[in-house]
Order: sequence, then structure tokens, then C-alpha cells
Amino acid sequence: MIGRSVWRGGVGSSITFFHGWPWSRNPNAVRPMYPKRTICFPLSRNITLVPIRLSARPVAGRRFPYTTNLGYKLMLHPREVESIPNNISVLNVRSIASDNSDKTRTTRLERKEARTWQQQISPYARLMRIDRPIGSWLLFWPCGWSIALSAPAGCWPDPMMLGLFGVGAFVMRGAGCTINDLWDRDIDAKVERTRNRPLVSGEIAPFDAVVFLAGQLGVGLLVLLQLNWYSILLGASSLGLVIVYPLMKRVTYWPQLMLGATFNWGALLGWSATQGSVEWSACVPLYVAGVCWTIVYDTIYAHQDKVDDLIIGIKSTALRFGDKTKLWLSGFTAAMIGNLLTAGLVCDQTWPYYTSIGLIGAHLAHQIHSLNIHNPKDCATKFISNHQVGFLLFLGIVLGTLYKKNSEDRTKGSVTGSSSNPSGQLSATVTSARNIVV
Repeated sequence: MIGRSVWRGGVGSSITFFHGWPWSRNPNAVRPMYPKRTICFPLSRNITLVPIRLSARPVAGRRFPYTTNLGYKLMLHPREVESIPNNISVLNVRSIASDNSDKTRTTRLERKEARTWQQQISPYARLMRIDRPIGSWLLFWPCGWSIALSAPAGCWPDPMMLGLFGVGAFVMRGAGCTINDLWDRDIDAKVERTRNRPLVSGEIAPFDAVVFLAGQLGVGLLVLLQLNWYSILLGASSLGLVIVYPLMKRVTYWPQLMLGATFNWGALLGWSATQGSVEWSACVPLYVAGVCWTIVYDTIYAHQDKVDDLIIGIKSTALRFGDKTKLWLSGFTAAMIGNLLTAGLVCDQTWPYYTSIGLIGAHLAHQIHSLNIHNPKDCATKFISNHQVGFLLFLGIVLGTLYKKNSEDRTKGSVTGSSSNPSGQLSATVTSARNIVV
């Protein structure tokens, strides 16, 4: 704030920057916080500088962007404060402010032009977590499971569908992150791990993030329109879950349950995309298994922020389970394994599938046993390793489906052989009887 300054005899009135000056009458005005700074202006007798109302609204690239009630902009960077000449009259304060404004504007344009295209898109890439692809994989695997499980015996999963769902998982995971950051930008600023996210740091304005989100949802819609109408309606129905999920951490200790319901929607959608409708007897156990799996890995993930969450008032299963986390995770792992076995029985899966389930159980058991919930780095490592769980199950389904054809062929061969042998034995018996009679 520029304070009131009156000539007091001799030379040496001043314009002072400080915190405590009475602010604008606008109750929504933000009080700026910056170091005290004094600039001396030799003023003429009887000249008074009246208080100047300043806006504290941040503008990208400017340290102190202010608009005065005199109708001109006063933009003072620390470098510009030091560069103001010692001898200046109040009559040319307006021109000095205007010159500084033009200089700042020119500097901003030069800096913007100097930025490469990689630097310009980097904040948006970080907004959709391109640098952390684990989320896209965790969203894709339930889709891949369902597509592979719906394949006919002896056939590979449809590569076109796998490609479409891969693109969809990548785009919609990014859209989910954008929605999450828009909802949580006030919370992320208070959490050590998230305070450097683009929306919090000011690299991306909220309006720009909304425009970017619209583009992501548009691409996701294009992917969805490649499917049948049943799948289009089923996929569109999950958008409500995507929007509501980020709010759940404010109202319940079970936001991971909502995340599981959202992230594993592909277990239903993948089957309907290939078969035209959902086979509920197979897809529901697969979906429930995915939800249990999500609760396991996201609870591990939530333990990274539990200290900040407790201070802020954010809820999670990490806080709900507390020191009994390993016991709870063991229970959800058992539920996951049980539902995977059920889905396999319904689909007549073979031994490669059940072998993969055994490996998954061992993997998750090792995760839970060796987990240190008080070590954020260990929690992050365990969380990322769940990519292997998704891949193991996908591989087991594919191999089990391929082996299913060989198993059916052998079964048909044995049935044919057993049915032909009695007739051969009967004819041989009849021939022997005729010889005896003759």
C-alpha cells in the first residue's frame, strides 16, 4: 500500500510500502503481504500524496501488479524500486509508473516468447499426470481383464478394443486428475506432496484448466462413440462417479470405495463393448474384485498424506484403519481372490488363470507384510508395484482362454473315442459269434 506522505520541511517526504494501512472498503479485497519498503521522493511544499487503493490480485509474471484510484497502473518489481532516481517530483510519478508498466509488460511478452513449446505444455502435462503413468495403468487393467475374459475359447483378446480402451484410460485418467485438482486446489496448497501442482502454484488458471478439461472429455467422448450404444450409455453413466469422487474425502472415511467403483467401471464396459451387453454373472465378481483391489492399493497410497490429512480434516481409509491397516488390507485381499475365483468358474477358466491368481495372492501378501505405513517412500513403492498385479491377472486370463481351446479339443477327442470304441467292440463280438456258429 502506498501511504499518506506530507512535506514536513526541508527535503525528504516518503512513499512507504507496509502491511497495516487501512484497506479498501471492499470486504472481498485481499490484503497483500510483502516486506516493508520505503522510497524517498523530494517533494515540493504544500504537496500531499493521498492514500492510493491498490488491488492485490496476482497476475502471472508480475510481483506487485496494482491499479490505483488515480487511473493508472503502478507496477513495481524489486528491481524497479531500486532503479527509481533519487530526485523526482510528484508531478512525474504518473509517467514513472506508466514507464514501469510498459517495461513490465514488455518483459512479460519477451519471457513468454522465449518459452519453448515444451515449457508451455509442461504444466498441462503435469496436470494430467503424464509423468506418473501408474494411474492410467490401474484404470486400464480392469478394462483389459474384461475384454480378455469375454474372448472366445482359443482366441486372443480383440486388439482394436484394447487400443481404444488404452487411449480412453489415458485420457479419462487425465480428466479425472484435472477434476480432482479443480476441486482440491484449496486443500492441495496445505499438503506437502501436492503444493507444487500447477493449479496451486498458479502455472495454470482455473478457467484454463476447465477449458483443458473440456478438451479431454471431448476426446474421451470420441473414444466412447466407437462402441455400441449399450456401451455408450453404460460408459456415460460413470461420469457422475468421476465428478463426485473428489468430494468424498470431505464427507466420509471411505473415499477409496468410491474410487474403486469409479476406476473399475471398465470391468463392465469391456465385456459390453465386445459382446453387446454385460454378462452379469461373470462381470459382477470381476468388478467387486477390482473394487477390493483399489481399496488395497489406494489405502497404501493415502498413508503418504495421513499427517497432513489429519491436520486439514480430510478423511481416508488410511485414517479409518490406522494401526490395523494390515488386517483390513488382508481382508480385502481375501475378498478380491474369492471374487476372481468366482469369475473364473463362471467363465470355465483353466489352470493358467488360477495360477495367476495364486501369484497375485502371494504378491499382495508380500506387499502387506512388508508395508511400513509410516514411511511415505515405502508406501509409494508398494502402490506402484500394483501395476504388476494387474498385468499378472491379464496374462493369466489370456493364457487361460487360449488353453481353454486345447482343453476342449482334448475333451471332444476323448468323447469321440469312447463313443466309437463300444461300436467297434460290438461288431467284433458279433463277428466272433458268427464264426463260432459256422
